[in-house]
Amino acid sequence: MEMMHKMKAIFKRRSIRKYKPLPISQEIIQEIIYAGLQAPSPKNRQPWRFVVVTCKEAKEEMLQAMRAGIEAELRNPKLPDRVQYIGGAENTLAIMEQAPVTIFVINPQNDMNVFPETRQDRFREVCNLQAVGACIQNMLLAATSLGFGSLWNCDIYFAYDEIAAWLNTEEQVVAAVSFGFPDQDPFPRPRNAIDDVLEWK
Repeated sequence: MEMMHKMKAIFKRRSIRKYKPLPISQEIIQEIIYAGLQAPSPKNRQPWRFVVVTCKEAKEEMLQAMRAGIEAELRNPKLPDRVQYIGGAENTLAIMEQAPVTIFVINPQNDMNVFPETRQDRFREVCNLQAVGACIQNMLLAATSLGFGSLWNCDIYFAYDEIAAWLNTEEQVVAAVSFGFPDQDPFPRPRNAIDDVLEWK
């Protein structure tokens, strides 16, 4: 596939919630992840690893973990201020079921169950998360450039414990990103005017 111009990919990227039932080759998946690996990171720590879900059995296990977490959250909320968004998590579950590929992006240098005790540790955690965010954005733009759609999904936090247990990790599961051939072409979401968010010094 011919890769589009980088700036065009930035403005063309959308969150895709409908996918065609077509597989993505392992080579393309690796190319997308390789783009993620090019992201900057503090002291070149490269705080990321990836779990790719493509096969039917693994996908069903992933969906079962998500369902169990959402049901548990409805019974006994761990995120009580976010209960109003559980419907969105259920929609995301359906999207993950439809998408041919979901990649979990994990930060092996942070532990979700251990909170930073010092200012230095807090800065290190924040810097690592900035790097992981840059890595994910690279992956989204690479997918767009190659003609694929993607959805950066943080609704997994409604089922965080269940997903982490399924992944068999105590490392920080930052996000799940689904990829596939897009079956929609949504309009861009509204953005703040640059003058409203820009300050010159």
